[in-house]
Amino acid sequence: MVSDGGRDRQISSVMTPTSRAVSRWAPALVWLSLPLTAGSSFANALDHRASAISLTAVIGLWLLWVMGLIATLTPSSVSLTTLRILMPASVVAAAWAALVVPNGADLAESVALGVTSLCAVLSLSAAVGYTFINGSSYGDERRFPLRAPGPVVFGPIELVWVAMVTSVFAGPMLLAAKQWIPGALISVLAVALVIGGARALHQLSKRWLVFVPAGIVLVDRTSLLDALLVQRHTVGSIGLADEDSTAADLSAGALGIQVEVRLSTTDSIIPTPLRRDRRKIVEPVDVDAVRFTPSRPGWVLDAARERRFTVG
Repeated sequence: MVSDGGRDRQISSVMTPTSRAVSRWAPALVWLSLPLTAGSSFANALDHRASAISLTAVIGLWLLWVMGLIATLTPSSVSLTTLRILMPASVVAAAWAALVVPNGADLAESVALGVTSLCAVLSLSAAVGYTFINGSSYGDERRFPLRAPGPVVFGPIELVWVAMVTSVFAGPMLLAAKQWIPGALISVLAVALVIGGARALHQLSKRWLVFVPAGIVLVDRTSLLDALLVQRHTVGSIGLADEDSTAADLSAGALGIQVEVRLSTTDSIIPTPLRRDRRKIVEPVDVDAVRFTPSRPGWVLDAARERRFTVG
């Protein structure tokens, strides 16, 4: 339960011009600095390694850095997924360098850990998420990210990410160390994990509420088989959901304050069935209100006011 003070703080945030500029350019600038701020730490960690291992690690680090830089410079939902995989992975790489450096970690390793940690924090922030998903929006629409489903926040997301990152690092390094069989097996596994894992994680980046000229659209395949389009004239009001709200819960168990859209007439939704029921025919459900969990409820309410919806 959120106290009134905490509730007010969560709904009163507004994206100022400064915060928009920071969310747009800070990830690129911090990531761009990594060769300078973290390069020494990686060089120290690789100095005593065999030449094949060092060369493989250097090539891999540069490739990942280039991929991350391209993603920071081309805002889109795909780029957001890329950043949220690569930037936390840079912290793992910096931590590895700090652990294996021959003479013990010093200032270079501390700086590398600090800068890569900043990258990870930026990539996972709601402001960066908002900026990047709107980078691939169409025309006069404004997207607002939704919080990740509760059941996947503590465990599944992290396990998928760890499996991807570990296999991508381990496979090439084992091959460089001439461990051919385990290296080949893990490299093949890495390809499968990256394809499947990135696709699964990308689905979390494609969950949003959209304000369009015709009304509002809720896009979330974890809760809805088809996007819910609510025509402007059928939107009764938009506001914070009460704890005892009877509106259809489309939050997928996400933690946080919910926003409720109340309709002036009933509409039909097609809920996503549970995995065990995927083969069953899904019947539409009539609703007169729906609720969901945006990353920043206040931004949604501010946008609703700007577009002259009734808020309250």
